[in-house]
Amino acid sequence: MSKRISFEFFPPKTEKGREKLLNTQKNLLAKKPEFFSCTFGAGGSTRDNTRQMVDLLREQHADTAPHLSCIGQSRDEIMELVNGYKESGVRRIVALRGDLPSGMGYAQSEVKYADDLVALIREETGDHFHLEVAAYPENHPQSRSFDDDIAHFQRKISAGADSGITQYFYNADAYGYYMDELRRRGCDAPVYPGVMPILNVANLFRFSDNCRYPALAAQPSGRHPRRRAGGESVRRGSGDPPLRAPAGDGRPGPALLHHEPVRPDSAGAG
Repeated sequence: MSKRISFEFFPPKTEKGREKLLNTQKNLLAKKPEFFSCTFGAGGSTRDNTRQMVDLLREQHADTAPHLSCIGQSRDEIMELVNGYKESGVRRIVALRGDLPSGMGYAQSEVKYADDLVALIREETGDHFHLEVAAYPENHPQSRSFDDDIAHFQRKISAGADSGITQYFYNADAYGYYMDELRRRGCDAPVYPGVMPILNVANLFRFSDNCRYPALAAQPSGRHPRRRAGGESVRRGSGDPPLRAPAGDGRPGPALLHHEPVRPDSAGAG
């Protein structure tokens, strides 16, 4: 994998927040990122904010990617956004299933899964966009098994995705095992590790709970062959650095730092 760095932002809700985020982006330009990205709320709840913020961020760095989730949106609503991004010169999209808004079922969505979204974008726009998709070294909270997670990722690549960005993790073994399994199964797509800097442990655990993400569970999960107890070590501030490959295993180190997510009140250039 080629080396790159990127930063992920939440779209602010206020004018003051937008100003702070643009100043943060300006500071982060010193890191020479390949791209920035801007998240998309459940069911399109930040649809307009995301689109507006992407336009503003692109004024300082042309390669800024909107996140786009399909759950809670019609096919026409999705393509309205995609075509708008294409017309404005956006060349990269982070294509996601997204979270179900409260009270909504899958039957209410025309495009239900990320591989369907990738296929739709490819069908309608060809190779215009570089499509990033999500990867889960420590299992998506709704997956049935590790094998199920791997199969989901492979379907997204087969549908036309270019590369993956992982959910944040603090267990380098899990990332290494995930990559080994993908290669063993014939999938050579790049998968870049996402990093969540630990600035506030309590907030990190709260965010993980809200996402129903088990990466910081105090006890290992039987669903993952390389899961180890990690929650307590992070809580004590002694967790392993997420990008340090296990010593002596012969694997090359990861080729990207994708910082996710960056808020304007906590980000810096350091």
